[in-house]
Amino acid sequence: MRSIIFTIIFCIMQPLQAAIESRVFENPVYESRYYQMIDKLRCLVCQNQNLADSNSELARDLRDKTYELIAGGATNNEISEFMVTRYGQFVLYEPPVNRHTLILWGAPVVFAIIGIFVFVRVSRKSKSTTLLTVDANHVAQARDLLKDKSNNS
Repeated sequence: MRSIIFTIIFCIMQPLQAAIESRVFENPVYESRYYQMIDKLRCLVCQNQNLADSNSELARDLRDKTYELIAGGATNNEISEFMVTRYGQFVLYEPPVNRHTLILWGAPVVFAIIGIFVFVRVSRKSKSTTLLTVDANHVAQARDLLKDKSNNS
């Protein structure tokens, strides 16, 4: 019973731990770009959350840096380049297609082609199964067996 109560309290208290940040933007376009950028950048501590969703210290620092760069007039590409230069391409949720990320972008296509190939092979194999031919002698033997069986019962 205690564990159930603890779980309920923990679930209720979890949203209260979220950090509330207030940022003042000179321009609504800057605010839009800020939220767009923190949605596209990954938290390096949490790894499966973007900067907007993470409450880690590093995520707060990266949000601050993003705000600072936008307020300083940096473009989205410049912000992305800054983050990649400092933290590597893992910081991007959608890394660009280049020789380092080719397998990341190409693997789903390769697996889809392999899946389609296997599906076609299996479906053709099931269609091409040969039916056994039954001649008149086999039918007569089966009828005789059934008659004998029904007479014995």
